[in-house]
Amino acid sequence: MGKNKNIFLYPVSLIYGLITGIRNFLYNTGILPSVEFHLPVICVGNITVGGTGKTPHAEYLIGLLRENFKVATLSRGYKRKTRDFRIVSSSSFVSDIGDEPMQIFRKFPDVLVTVDINRVHGVNKILEGNPETEVIILDDGFQHRRITPGFSILLSDFERLIVRDHMMPYGNLRESIGNKRRADIILITKSPENISPIQRRLILKEVDISPYQNLYFTSLTYKAPLPVFDNKDPVETHLDFSQCENCGIVLITGIANPLPLKEYLQNTTGEIIHLSFPDHYNFNEKDIISISSAYMDLKSPVKYLITTEKDAIRLREFTNIAEPIRSAFFYIPIGIHFLNDAKDEFDNLIVDYVRKNKPNDRVSEG
Repeated sequence: MGKNKNIFLYPVSLIYGLITGIRNFLYNTGILPSVEFHLPVICVGNITVGGTGKTPHAEYLIGLLRENFKVATLSRGYKRKTRDFRIVSSSSFVSDIGDEPMQIFRKFPDVLVTVDINRVHGVNKILEGNPETEVIILDDGFQHRRITPGFSILLSDFERLIVRDHMMPYGNLRESIGNKRRADIILITKSPENISPIQRRLILKEVDISPYQNLYFTSLTYKAPLPVFDNKDPVETHLDFSQCENCGIVLITGIANPLPLKEYLQNTTGEIIHLSFPDHYNFNEKDIISISSAYMDLKSPVKYLITTEKDAIRLREFTNIAEPIRSAFFYIPIGIHFLNDAKDEFDNLIVDYVRKNKPNDRVSEG
């Protein structure tokens, strides 16, 4: 999703770039201290404003590592009302820990999910309370230079490649593209499944990775819709879109770019009313009334409300939503798919890094 550029913002973006450049220089030269921990720390992040798919990729890493390693995750908890260190639990509220950490916890209740505005303090608290932790995944920590991760994964949206962007506020970059050199792996996310070999080679040349870096293409996959409120076995309660060609849908989104999801639904169903809200939007009672009204306005005999996995986390806290809307409310989980049969190569890089850098495998600690 593009951003309309105002040429008058370009001088401001130069100043912003200078400020972030000085900051990175101070960290790169050691004038500002950065902490390196004695266990594997994997950073998943980007240098752009807007969704690049950080959370699905962080979830992929968790799923990859949790069977063989003690995994913990740490994020700032974007848009939460608190700032301190917190461990996410079944009794946590989204307002206290953020929607994405809650989403991860619901999917991986056996994994330690934490938030802290101060990432160094957060890692120390994890190790203090859970010394058995073997790997920490930093969700959206690429700009957090106070920690030096052992392994960094940088995400770039296929439709908004970082090498074609500009610094904020003229563009979407939070720091200059030269800082992509801090990444061990660059992922081109939300790539089309049918991307040609020529396109891949052109992008590889354009991104201009360093010899020590690897670049992979991933795409998002939409899974069978699951109920927002129903706690039954998801296998028994998923919504089958193949039986829903003439269904009516109210689509509720509070994400950076809802267009791909809307296009996906348009290919699977008929009537759609789309209620679009800002990214990480905090729904209120007035919004619930609007959602209910849109549901009643659907003309199709069979109708549903569909939302994203992240929005479902916030909407689930409205326990006063009544029937028939409650039973008709579903969310669509998303996953990632590596193109060009690159999954095994990526997986091996991650697992080898963690295995070789576990605390009990180290000869000495940096």
